[in-house]
This record gives sequence, structure tokens and C-alpha cells, in this order.
Amino acid sequence: MRTQVAIIGGGPSGLLLGQLLHRHGIEAVVLERKTRDYVLGRIRAGVLETGLVRLMEEAGVAGRLHREGYVHDGTQVAWEGGMFHIDFKELTGTPVVVYGQTEVTRDLYDAREAAGAQTIFEVDDVVIHDADTDHPHVTYTRAGLSHRIDCDFVAGCDGFHGVSRQTIPLSVRREYEKTYPFGWLGILSETPPVHDELIYANSDRGFALCSMRNANLSRYYIQCALSDHTSDWTDTAFWSELRRRLPENVADSLVTSPSIEKSIAPLRSFVTEPMRWGRLFLCGDAAHIVPPTGAKGLNTAASDVQYLWKGLVQYYQDNDSEGIDRYSEKALLRVWKAERFSWWFSGLLHRYPHMSPFDLKMQQADIAFLRDNEAQQRAFAENYVGLPY
Repeated sequence: MRTQVAIIGGGPSGLLLGQLLHRHGIEAVVLERKTRDYVLGRIRAGVLETGLVRLMEEAGVAGRLHREGYVHDGTQVAWEGGMFHIDFKELTGTPVVVYGQTEVTRDLYDAREAAGAQTIFEVDDVVIHDADTDHPHVTYTRAGLSHRIDCDFVAGCDGFHGVSRQTIPLSVRREYEKTYPFGWLGILSETPPVHDELIYANSDRGFALCSMRNANLSRYYIQCALSDHTSDWTDTAFWSELRRRLPENVADSLVTSPSIEKSIAPLRSFVTEPMRWGRLFLCGDAAHIVPPTGAKGLNTAASDVQYLWKGLVQYYQDNDSEGIDRYSEKALLRVWKAERFSWWFSGLLHRYPHMSPFDLKMQQADIAFLRDNEAQQRAFAENYVGLPY
């Protein structure tokens, strides 16, 4: 088989890249290790920066997003001093949109199928060959048979555990990592949201987050120990602990029900450099991971896609390699800013082991400064709604 771009990974970043390339006459084949239903069964974040919304519009897949997504002009921060509002629209002129990552992925799959673009599911043993030459190719097996795709470029959108990053030699890549000493226990429940905006809460019992998917589907999180398992937490125990971490008036209005999904996610900051090796480009979680605080994972993957599809269009349509030559430089500049924001926001809200009384006072002073200082709120809002590409 021959194609222009082989995309490894059928998650949202690979699908968005493929759709944008297709709309500009560039052929791409997507390889996905799992089934479509499995990919759509993943529960992920749902806060979209304006930049990602515009990419969805550019890809021709924003119709349902605009009909069903919830525009949020701000967010709430709760702490021992009460709860305060940060107004994104007033501070930056830009909102965010709450629309589940699962729905983004579903829209992209539907568009890809409607376009007749090729997605190959349930592939195994993917290997990227000769990425440092002008003639890369990808081999894989499916249903016990071996296959080969010759291509001009390979886009590695296959996540942290995929083959793409590992293809770059250790002598070339450098990795930076911070692991956090806690996780997030999250549940999904068929209940109305407790508030019409997200609530990020700092409490003496640890962090909590109240978010939503739609008017009757809510997503809640609490900070938990890394040693915890979902079996350690009954629904009753979760709801009880969540209430303890919220302001009293919010806790009193919380509607509960049996959870329909429950999971624990560890928190990690990770970046690999460079994000390009020869004709292999890394996108999204294949190159970087952020803590979920501030919802930068999907959005940072989208900024990678922005730089890469623009560079590939420039290469094919204008015979100009400047965009792909500077891909890693441009992407990493924005990635590190997103990493900084997620790291800072995580430090603002969580209780870390062995925090001293001084550390706790500094954390409270930092929250108070955010509450009282418009310049700090503006900087927060600019990062939350998304820095420019």
C-alpha cells in the first residue's frame, strides 16, 4: 500500500490530523490498535480551547459541537475563604466549550467514514522503518497477515505507550518527567451538574473537581492516594468525601446517584524532545503528558496537529519545507507553556505529602492573590482558554 502520510493511532489527534489533511487533498491512512468501539469507550476530558474548536471547524466537523457543546465564560475556584469566579470572557474575550473528548472522536470517525478515508483497526506489531531517510515505511500485522505501507511521512499519534516515540533513538531524544504523589479518583454519574461552571476546589482534605458532560451527565473527581484502587471506594464513600471538600452551599445542592464509570488516574508531567526525527513527527501524548488540572491534554495535542497539518500542506502545495522543519521547535515552545500552567495549577490546588505549615500558608496566599488581583486572573484566563498557536 502507498499513501502520503501514515498516521499511527486512531485517537482524536490522529483523526483530526487525518481529516484536516483530507480536506486539503493529502492522502493519509490511519492505523489503530483497538476497535472503534473501544476507542469511543474511553472516558476523557471535555474542556475545549477556542483553538481546538476552530480546528474542528476547519476540519468540517464542528456542527454537533456547536449544537450540543456548552459555552463556559468562566470557572469557579473554591477554598477555605469561600468560592470566587474567574471570568474568561471579560478578561480575554474568549470562552471555552465543554464537549466530551469521546464526542470529538465520534464526530471525527463519522467524518472520516463519510469521506471514504481509510482507517485500519486491530493492527498489531506496528514498526516504523527508515524514518531518518526520504523513504520511510510502516509494517504491521492484522488477523495474522503481514502488511506494509510506503509513505512520505509518519505521524506518531499513538500515545505514551505507543511505538512512535520509541522509534527515535535514545541518542537523539531527551525525556523530562515529573510524577505526582497522588491520583484522581473520578466517577461519571447520570445527574445534573452541581453548578453551571466547573468548580476547582482546594480543601484541607485534598483537591476536588466538579465538571459535566451535559445537562444530565456529571463528572466528579477527588484527589486520592496512588495506592488506592476503585474497589476501595464505594459510591457512598465517594459522595461523602466529595461533599467534605466543597463549600457547604455547593455540597448541599449536590445530586447523587450510582456511578456509571469509576477510575483512578495517576498524574504525570512528561515531555520528550525533539518531536521530529527525520520524517517521523510525534503528536499529542506520544510526545507529552500533562496533569489533567486545567484540561490541557487534548488541547495541547490539538496545537501539535495545527503546526503539523499546516506544515504538511505547505510542503505539498508550495514545495516549501519550512513548516515541517520548524514543527518541533514551534510545538515544544507551546507545549512547555502548557506544562508550566498545569504544573502551577496542580500545585495551587492539591495537598502534597509533608507540606509544612509555611507551604500551606504560601498556597493559601497564592489563591488569595488569584482571587484579588485582576492581572493574575487575566494571566490565568489566558492560559486556561488557550495560548495562541
